[in-house]
Order: sequence, then C-alpha cells, then structure tokens
Amino acid sequence: MPLRTGVTRPISLLLPTALAAVTLTGCALLDLAADCEGTDARVKELAALDVLGSRPEGAAVAEGFEEVDAGCWADSGDVVAHAARTYAFPGTRAEVGEHYRTTAVRDGWTPDPDAPAGDLCLTREGMTLRIVFLTAESLAEDGHGSRPDLTTGAGYSVGVESYVNDGAGAGC
Repeated sequence: MPLRTGVTRPISLLLPTALAAVTLTGCALLDLAADCEGTDARVKELAALDVLGSRPEGAAVAEGFEEVDAGCWADSGDVVAHAARTYAFPGTRAEVGEHYRTTAVRDGWTPDPDAPAGDLCLTREGMTLRIVFLTAESLAEDGHGSRPDLTTGAGYSVGVESYVNDGAGAGC
C-alpha cells in the first residue's frame, strides 16, 4: 500500500524551515549576549553611583526592589549599561523632582534643556539620569502587578544608563 505523499510533503518542508529558524534565532540571541561581554565593570560603576541611593526624606526602597537593578542590553548594535532603584514615596512628584534637581546638580549632573516638559532627565560624563514616575499600567507591563505602595503618592524609579560601545553622547 503506497503512502500518501500529499500529507508528508508539507511536513517534510516544514521541518527544515523550523530548524533553520531555530538556528538563526539562536545565533542572534548569542550575538546579543556577546555584545554585553566585558561590560561588568561599567555596570558595577553605574550601580554604585551615589545618586541611586539618594532619596527624599520619607522615601523608602520599595518592597521587592531591595537590590539595585543593574545590567546590560544590546539592540541593533547599541550596547547600554544601566542601573536603577525603585522607591515608594508618600509625597508629591514635585518634591521628588526638587530633591533630585538639587542633589544631582550638586553631584555634577546637568538638566537637559531639550527634555520633554515634565520629564526629569539629567546628563553627566556620557551618562543619562532619568526619574520615572510609576503608574499601575507601567507596573503591570513590567510584570509587577498591582502595587498601591508605588501608585499612591509618588512611586518612582531613578535610573542611569550609559552607551558602552560607540561613545554615543548622553541625552534625553
């Protein structure tokens, strides 16, 4: 009894295609990981910056965010080292902004005049410092679920990033 080739032919074409896709994707993922090789020292430098530990009086490190979130990402040839802390603060966004404008400027950070209105973004020596206020939506997108401690008052993240590979200037 002969086999029906109409059923086996599409499967025989699908298997090599799937294997090629897995192989190519795997190589791309390995390339991205390789791009971050050698960035450990820069990541540690960013994680140790005083501005990440600075916070307005009454702000507390948010539960579940006790450690500095630091690492590296690579995309389209850009390699970026980053570090961030997340705080819960019962006060206002204006109080957070005032604290970081004063503290960061004293540490040599310069407010970016081209930053969009309402954004708090400063630069220093090839680094960008951003204060990002958290919302229920942004927390959900990042997989942190509902966090009333971070969406009442002024829950925020203070983060620093630096391009590693191409010397791109810092900017907002």
